Amino acid sequence: MEFRYYQDVQKFAEKAEPVLSKGEDVYSLFFGVLQAIKAGRYDNPFMATIEEEGQVLALFQMTPPHPLNLIFTDNNRLEECMDLLIRNLLELEIELNSIISLKPWAYLFSEKWKVNTGKTHQLMMDQGLYRLDKINETLEHSPGSWRFADTEDCPLIEKWFNLFEEDAGLPQTVGEDVKKRVASFVAEQEVFLWEHEGNVVSMMKKSRPTDHGVTVSLVFTPKKERKKGYARTMVAAGTNELLKKYDFCMLYTDLMNPTANKIYQEVGYKRIADSVQLGFSMK
Repeated sequence: MEFRYYQDVQKFAEKAEPVLSKGEDVYSLFFGVLQAIKAGRYDNPFMATIEEEGQVLALFQMTPPHPLNLIFTDNNRLEECMDLLIRNLLELEIELNSIISLKPWAYLFSEKWKVNTGKTHQLMMDQGLYRLDKINETLEHSPGSWRFADTEDCPLIEKWFNLFEEDAGLPQTVGEDVKKRVASFVAEQEVFLWEHEGNVVSMMKKSRPTDHGVTVSLVFTPKKERKKGYARTMVAAGTNELLKKYDFCMLYTDLMNPTANKIYQEVGYKRIADSVQLGFSMK
């Protein structure tokens, strides 16, 4: 069993993508971020595997300051792989503030990380992972219509981007970074808007496309427009448009938000896994 650290993303992708393709829905976050690394959108990514006799037993990926993503392919070797990973993280002096993974893997890692470092975990996000292959055609839609965002919408999307972060309990992205990111989103036609009587009332974003799927993210409706069905209608319409190109759509939900989970299930999304993001600190 060998831990391998990669600096060449193409060589890492050769090892990772056959594994990811077998679980393209559950591993959509890892797969999508890998495509972004290949496209040069992240600096200094951490990429590693655990391999034995040509078989990939585990995959690891981190794009600081984002969490370390963990995937294990053989539950019979899980603890061995976890111990080997932790030894190498410590030897390489990798700065690790948080991880994201399927729940059983994440909590086992956190137990072992505490033993080795004294750092305890805090739950940052408790997430349900949902997949949709076909829209619920019986869904009642709110009035209005969808369109792609254009450059004139950027100031509103920038404001909503920060409000979304506030609602989700995420660190606030600073102004110039928000402007750059939103400008890129709009230029790539990644932002969908729901408009009613000339007013934009809800939005969603296309994220992390993989070979056959794509993720829906950044679903936001301002407080004054909530409880009118706009978010549900926006997600339904946007998802339906994405299904013209992709076989399925994915999204992550906050399991502590029953309203959001209900909305997505009404659209046709089905929960296929649970994921958590855990942060680490000394007591």
